[in-house]
Amino acid sequence: MSVDNARPSMVQLIRPRRFGDSRGWFTETYNRETFAALGIDCTFVQDNHSLSAPAFTLRGLHFQTPPRGQDKLVRCVNGRIYDVAVDVRAGSPTYGQWVGAELSAENGHQLFIPVGFAHGFVTLEPDCEVTYKCSDTYAPAHDGGIRWESVGIDWPLPAGVTPELSEKDKVQPTLADFDSPFAYDGRPLTPLA
Repeated sequence: MSVDNARPSMVQLIRPRRFGDSRGWFTETYNRETFAALGIDCTFVQDNHSLSAPAFTLRGLHFQTPPRGQDKLVRCVNGRIYDVAVDVRAGSPTYGQWVGAELSAENGHQLFIPVGFAHGFVTLEPDCEVTYKCSDTYAPAHDGGIRWESVGIDWPLPAGVTPELSEKDKVQPTLADFDSPFAYDGRPLTPLA
């Protein structure tokens, strides 16, 4: 398993190693000791799985507020997505900045998104399935988000295409109107290699 951006508890692109032969391949997608060595030392307590039928479905940008914040480990198990993390930690010198990576069933990459970052993705083809591990269970009273287009993310959408959105995501506040409850921990967001 290799990692880009091996700073403890920061957004990280993880590339699990695949072992293949004529039958297919095998990969280890999570190992607590391996992830702890990468600085990801949270305990995951909930797994989620979503299906987005239409291409260019956009989910996000979501988070849970303290004290029920969630670290997430995201991967695409069918299709391709563009996955994004946005720094929403108050006082961070990289507040409002984002990183993104293509995750696909083919490449097997995963994105680790710590507490203090909004998360979202857009599907790049029909019938995308995404799974993610969370470090806390869903807490509706702490559910939050910001509008997908308010951050300046370079979403890979074809010209003239408006993404499919949930009713909830259509009415999220903009980043400019968001009053962040997340504290900056002294580590600015760094680019994914």
